[in-house]
Amino acid sequence: MDRVTDRASSPAASPPPVPAPPTPLLAPLLSAEGQALLAELRDHDPAQELALATRLRREHPAELVSAALAQARLRQRAVAKFGAEDAYRMYFTPNGVEQATRGSVAAHRAARFRALAPDARVTDLCCGIGGDAIELARAGLAVTAVDLDPLTCEIALTNVRTLAPDDPPVAVTRADVLEYDTTGADTLFIDPARRGGRGRIFDPEAYSPPLSWAVDAVRRAGAGAVKIAPGIPHELIPDDFEAEWISDGGDVKEAVLWHRREGGRGNGNVDGGGGGGMRDGLASVVPGTRRATLLPSGATLTGRGLPDPPVRPVGRFLYEPDGAVIRAHLVAEVAEDLDGGLIDETIAYITADEPRRSAFATAYEITDQLPFGLKKLKALLREREVGVLTVKKRGSAVEPEELRRRLKLKGPHATTVFLTRVAGAPTMLIGHPVA
Repeated sequence: MDRVTDRASSPAASPPPVPAPPTPLLAPLLSAEGQALLAELRDHDPAQELALATRLRREHPAELVSAALAQARLRQRAVAKFGAEDAYRMYFTPNGVEQATRGSVAAHRAARFRALAPDARVTDLCCGIGGDAIELARAGLAVTAVDLDPLTCEIALTNVRTLAPDDPPVAVTRADVLEYDTTGADTLFIDPARRGGRGRIFDPEAYSPPLSWAVDAVRRAGAGAVKIAPGIPHELIPDDFEAEWISDGGDVKEAVLWHRREGGRGNGNVDGGGGGGMRDGLASVVPGTRRATLLPSGATLTGRGLPDPPVRPVGRFLYEPDGAVIRAHLVAEVAEDLDGGLIDETIAYITADEPRRSAFATAYEITDQLPFGLKKLKALLREREVGVLTVKKRGSAVEPEELRRRLKLKGPHATTVFLTRVAGAPTMLIGHPVA
């Protein structure tokens, strides 16, 4: 039975069978009147909200209208992470929307948990509004989700009941994760809060709970994962964990530390994590390995311990590695696969003379290489009747929007300019994507 309980006992113990009552804020929204209001507000225009609220308060209690409007706004924001089909059936808090895992990323992680330990119960600490618990349940895993805030727990339970009603039951427990007894837990997933009253927290020991606590908890359990910020310094990654950086649609979304004690549960063999296949090695956790995973394709690249690529002159083709590849420090692996080198020792652009397919980098054919200069660029683009310019930069302080404004482009053609450094010199590379 799905339930919310208040306890700090072992997850192996049987929780009380009586579910906690809905919180005062969420219960009205779950009523027939609240559901009708949410349906009416699904596609409302926030710019017209004042007039809309005035009209609705003539027919409904003011507090219910305010709660429904707040929830409608949060659902609209959540569409980018969860998609419309799920987002408009879920409930959120402002922090929950901000910190929740994107649905596609949570589904990928759930697939790894399923491959690592198909019969285990996952204890989801700091579960938030339940985004990860939903995907873990959809993957066929039993889940115990833990969070401290009563409203967040009730929302997590409601979201799981709504989106994964026929999957293994999820127990939602209200507790301080620092005091929650994980003795007997099969597998842990910990998503520490990385935002505070002043915004993002960059020091992993200032996470809530601290990274060192989360790492030790996973070690004690023997298997699990810890979600971290993508910008974490590599020297802070424990040697007995694998680090995975995940991008979705080209944008880096998060990083995860994976651990499985040798001989622990799981149905996959621990391998050396070679090149990069599609969905390769989901059941493998290799301590000390760096991995980049690209969604939606699922292509994954693992480190081979290569030295930095050589710097060479710009060739006919330029390759822009995916952000997850760059964050994972796997540019050398991509360069080797492309038989290429770097244009500058500090710039993550790869150049080569021949076109090659890569799941981990976007290819461009370079037609021009010029020293940086606005007049030169403007003259060249005017001559070629370029009206649409894509500006990419790495190692340049120029702002793309300001550059386009000053160029005053007109014409039917499109091109791409890279503002970067080549062998230390500010340079403009002109080209177009390779089909």
